[in-house]
Amino acid sequence: MQIGAKIRRLRIEIQLTQEELANRCELSKGFISQLENDLTSPSIATLVDILEILGTNLKEFFSETEEERVTFSNEDMFQTEDNDLKYNLMWLVPNAQKNIMEPIMITLAPDGRYTLEEPHEGEEFGYVLSGSIFLHLGNKKYKVKKGESFYFKPRESHYISNSGKTLAKVIWISTPPSF
Repeated sequence: MQIGAKIRRLRIEIQLTQEELANRCELSKGFISQLENDLTSPSIATLVDILEILGTNLKEFFSETEEERVTFSNEDMFQTEDNDLKYNLMWLVPNAQKNIMEPIMITLAPDGRYTLEEPHEGEEFGYVLSGSIFLHLGNKKYKVKKGESFYFKPRESHYISNSGKTLAKVIWISTPPSF
């Protein structure tokens, strides 16, 4: 394991400069630079201080976790359907509810609709792959057709519906996860 490279990656992930990290740890910028380039090694106490600022600890830092998964196939996806509301919901990324955003694909049969979502923090985005839908936001209703998208901050109750005569398919992304 290259300690310096891992410290650099963690520092960049939380958008700190070498100087900002050094100041927070009461170290010099030069020391952080040498550390990231594997030209020096920190004491355990210094490493613990640096890792605390970087939002981790010794156990997590040195654990050899498997590489983060980036691509997913149809077999990885999970589906559920509601025959009463006439929709099929497919989670496109397994365990996405633990992530910052949650992408789904929802298929609405004619006269189908998704469940009413209550207002929440975050943002929602959708892209209509086929058919057309209505986006219901509070008392307002917006028509969204194939090839069009929607984006909103969910400050009101909301849902989508299909009043057309064909299936409607929508990629819908919510942050934080709410599906």
